Formats: sequence, structure tokens, C-alpha cells
Amino acid sequence: MLKVEELKDLVLRDEIRTVIVAFTDHCGRLIGKRFDADMFLESVSEHGTHVCDYLLANDMEMAPVSGYRFTGWQSGYGDLLLTPDLSTLRLASWLEKTAMILCDVKSEKTGQPVAIAPRSILKQQLESARELSLESMAASELEYYLFRNSYRDAALKDYSGLEEAGWYSEDYHILQGTRNENFTAAVRHHLKLSGVPVESSKGEWGTGQHELNVRHTETLEMADRHVIYKQCMKEIADQQGLSVSFMAKFSATTAGSSSHIHLSLWRDGVNAFVGDESCGPVKCSNLFRWFLGGWIRHVPEVMVFYAPTVNSYKRYVEGSWAPTRIAWSYDNRTAGFRIVGHGSSLRIECRIPGADCNPYLAFAAVLASGLDGIREKIEPPECISGDLYDAIDIPRVPKTLAEAARYFANSDFTRKAFGEEVVEHYTHFFETEQNAFNSAVTDWERKRYFERI
Repeated sequence: MLKVEELKDLVLRDEIRTVIVAFTDHCGRLIGKRFDADMFLESVSEHGTHVCDYLLANDMEMAPVSGYRFTGWQSGYGDLLLTPDLSTLRLASWLEKTAMILCDVKSEKTGQPVAIAPRSILKQQLESARELSLESMAASELEYYLFRNSYRDAALKDYSGLEEAGWYSEDYHILQGTRNENFTAAVRHHLKLSGVPVESSKGEWGTGQHELNVRHTETLEMADRHVIYKQCMKEIADQQGLSVSFMAKFSATTAGSSSHIHLSLWRDGVNAFVGDESCGPVKCSNLFRWFLGGWIRHVPEVMVFYAPTVNSYKRYVEGSWAPTRIAWSYDNRTAGFRIVGHGSSLRIECRIPGADCNPYLAFAAVLASGLDGIREKIEPPECISGDLYDAIDIPRVPKTLAEAARYFANSDFTRKAFGEEVVEHYTHFFETEQNAFNSAVTDWERKRYFERI
């Protein structure tokens, strides 16, 4: 990480010329501007910069979407104020002479945080935790597919017939990992230089699928690391004529890509999940039980924050390593919630989120659910062992984005946790995405109906 004074020195030595000033949109993408480094130091670092507020009222294709109360053509699409969070200033070492900083989104008129901005939503939940004298530590395990096609070539091929970087399942295989090490080593190296400490990388179960894990940390910083990791990986792939995809389910015949979330609560420097109470096979505290109970109970209502696209729901297939049942177990990868670690490392792993999730929204959903469990002393269901894919009596995750959006929109809990404005705004966002899919004609339809109907 960089201090402003260190940046000034780097600029004077002509080692930094550009500063990227960015925030994340609904989809978790980095959006913003590139500034001349001197301009950043003279003005932006202190006063911020402005962007159009349509960036929080558009779709995946950057098209303005009507129907938002937040902004629209009726209000003329005004400005948002991006306020740099100086604690996030870092090198973007994979780019030439470039630094990067993440921003909070504020109202240009009032200077107050914009409630619907993803980072604002997470910070609200972190404040709720602090009101209970709790801090949280988190990690997100991202999986992705690597292709030998560039992004431009993939687009020209309509994203079909792409060459996966592997040709057989390479789960933990060192040989297949070696074949892609030029790319993966560059990512590990540049993330480390850019203030995102890396733990490890490995081959995953799908052909051409990989996982790269960065170190756990405080939850807001982990969300920041998550979006920087994805940006770094995409841009290094672009530089090397490759492409990576974080789609939850790239192909019906291959494994999906997840973003398993690990989280624990801490108080006064001690893991608050640790205790002498029994919860199934786990020795834990009451806080652990209640947090787990709330997290599990509210999955359907916040599912849109774990699985935000139409494609997300194609991942939940029995026997595919993706969970299909809302249940918990100890060290069991068929469960939606897997308890791992012991002592100070005791934590809850949720295997439901896909690699397409926005980490700020996903972590916010986790905290809102678990903190409600603590406040209401929600007990978790019975611990389940064995193959949870066969546990047909256990509640299933929602099957479609449309179903999940209805849960989110009609929930008293989501309104209490996030506020009416957030629920209304994101319901419209997810319904817009679902409606876009409903009106699209797919390859599946052409193959099925062109001749034989």
C-alpha cells in the first residue's frame, strides 16, 4: 500500500504517471477515470472527482435503464462524487507507471454516502457489527476459466468454440498448472506488488479451470482485494492474448466457478466464534450458533447478492461441487455451509456464492443475515452429514434469478437490514436483467426449434 507522500516521491522520480480513480458498480466492475498523477495529487486526492450517476442506474451493456427512483432522464442524470479512500492507494504494478485508488460514492449535493452504492451497503453492515462490538475477518476463494483466445477473438467467435487452457480435469495437478504458469505467476507477482497478498494457486476440477486465493483480512479490505484481483487478472490476460471468465457456469458440461466465502467474527482481538458450547460436532460460542442460524435462515431472501445473474443459477447442479441445499455440515463439500478450522481459525465457509458475485454485496448479505441471527438468537438447523445432494427434504437454493428477486423484494428482513431504498433499487436492477434474458433468443432455442418444431 502507498501513502500519499510516497506517491509524491514516485511521481517526482517519474515512476508513476497515472492514477486510476475507481469504484464498483452493481456488477462489481471497476468504473472510473485515469488521472495525470500530478492532477491527482494537486486536487483529486483531497476533493475527489465526479462521474455521471447513471453508472448506478444502467445495465451490463452500460445502457441507461428507466424506472429507477435514484436517477433517470427525468432528473437529467446528474453527478456523483467519488471520494478517494486513501487507505486503498496502491501500485497497479501490472500497468506501466500506474497507481490505483478505490473510492466511496457520495451525493454531490449533500456529501453523504450514496446508500445504494455497493461499498456503502457493506460499510453499513460493518457499522452494525461494530455496534455489537464485533469486527469481521473474511476471505473469498475465486475460481475462473482460462482460455487461449483473446477477449477480442472470443467476442468475434460469439464466445463459442473457445480453446480452454487445459484439456482434462486438472484439480490440484502440478503439470497442468505448470503449462499456465506464465500467466498465473504474473498474476501472483503483480498482486503481491500491488498490496494484495497471495496465498496460492491451483488447478480446479474443470478443464482450463483454476483457483487463486489471496490472504484473508478485514472484510472491507477483502472486498477491495477481490475486485482488484479480478481486474488484475483480466488485464494481464488481455496483455498476453488470453482471456479469463468469472461466469458462474460457462458451459452446461463443465463445473461452475464459485466464490466461497469464509468469515469469522472477532472481539477484542479474539475469535468470537470460539467457545465451549456444542453445536453438532462443533465446539463454539453462542455467537457462532446464532450467526450461523441467521446466515442460513436468510439465504433465500439475499440470494440475489450471492447469485446476481441469470447464469448464476445454472451452477447449482447435483454432484458438481456447487451446493444445492441450504444446510450445514462439518468439513463437507456437499453442504451450502461448511464449518472448518478450530480454535482461532474456526470459521464458516459458505459455498453458495458464484464467481460472478459482487463481493461488497455478498459480504453485506452475510453480515446482515448473521447479525440478525445474533440479535434474534436464531438457532441453526440440525447438522447434516453424508451426501447432501441426496437430502431431498432439506430446503433448496432458489432455482432462478426471478425467484430470488421475488424473495428479496418481498422480505421484511431485507428492508430492515438494507433499507427500502436499497431493496427497491436492486429489485429493479435484477428484474431488468431477468427481463433482458426473457426477451433474448438463445442458441439453445435455435438448436432445439429451428428445424424440428
